[in-house]
Amino acid sequence: MIEIVAFVAGIVLLGAVAWDVFETIVVPRPTPGVFRLGRYIVRGSWSLVRHIGTRSGERRERLLGLFAPATTIALLVTWLGGLVLGYGLVLFAIRDELRPSPMDLGTAIYFGATSVVTLGFGDVVPVGGAARLVVAAAALSGLGVVALVITFLFSLFASYQRREVAVVTLQAKAGAPPSAVVLLESLARLDLVDHLPDFFGGWERWIAEVLDSHVAYPLLGYFRSSHDGVSWISALGTVLDTASLVVTTIEGVPRGQAELVTKMGAHLVEDITNLGFRAKGTDGVDRDSFDAVHARLAAAGYRLVPAEQAWPAFSRARSTYAEALDAMAAYWAVPAAAWFGGSRASHPATSPDRPSVTGGSEVRSSAEDVAPLPSDGP
Repeated sequence: MIEIVAFVAGIVLLGAVAWDVFETIVVPRPTPGVFRLGRYIVRGSWSLVRHIGTRSGERRERLLGLFAPATTIALLVTWLGGLVLGYGLVLFAIRDELRPSPMDLGTAIYFGATSVVTLGFGDVVPVGGAARLVVAAAALSGLGVVALVITFLFSLFASYQRREVAVVTLQAKAGAPPSAVVLLESLARLDLVDHLPDFFGGWERWIAEVLDSHVAYPLLGYFRSSHDGVSWISALGTVLDTASLVVTTIEGVPRGQAELVTKMGAHLVEDITNLGFRAKGTDGVDRDSFDAVHARLAAAGYRLVPAEQAWPAFSRARSTYAEALDAMAAYWAVPAAAWFGGSRASHPATSPDRPSVTGGSEVRSSAEDVAPLPSDGP
């Protein structure tokens, strides 16, 4: 009876590991499911690390920055551990086909481990057909999982580097944390307003790539920028705020590319939100804040739609992404876009210690208003 239980438990565990590896690495899209080992590792460990990190002062960014790389290694260890235990249970169930025959489960797991990592000491040898098949499968699956994780790591870091190049470049124009009004003021000062369509075209391609990579592999969202005061979420919020201002408020600037960026950005925000967020962030921009930015843009030399006409259209445009971005920033505890830019404490819509993702509030230190991400895998 104990052999049957061990065999069934081993097969179930091996199936769970294989399915988790397949859905996490091989399938390039979100894969919902309850029986996901990686899902619980990422969600559970992030809640703990985030809780510790937001209270660790100067070490906060270092600790939170280590999470994504460490989690990738933890996934590999978990998968290999699952294979070792699973094959150990199966080998214990058919131990009569091993020489010498393991007398306890620990010895069978040891032989499973040497098979998975292909050490092959020869102190235990399979002599039956079923045992030989299991040992061969253990060696192949162990090598396969390691190879897939290495490939996965290269893919993750390549996507991360491409994402961060644009984020760091934006910092030079929009400040840190980035701000749409600072970006527009910089472009006006540098006489680069005519380059706005090209700017939005580049960010449209960036949004498409982030949409493809981060929805397929949500673990990328946990990789933090190596530069202080910026994040991919704050960069996205700044670009969408800028595009919304161009579409609704600024006259004399081509609006077609800005409209495309707004639609693409809203699509990206919606798809990532669908991975598990309850969008309960804050918009962060009220009429007084908008009027202050309207005055700054007029002082920078832009020709503007009157504020009383522009505000309703701008508010509607921001409603497609602002609250969800704020919830995302709160969950990932990342720097956020400052609506005004410069010294946040000097502006009425901001708080000195809490910048909003698209409106000027700092990342919240508790996540009770956002659902754990990912719900569809790591």
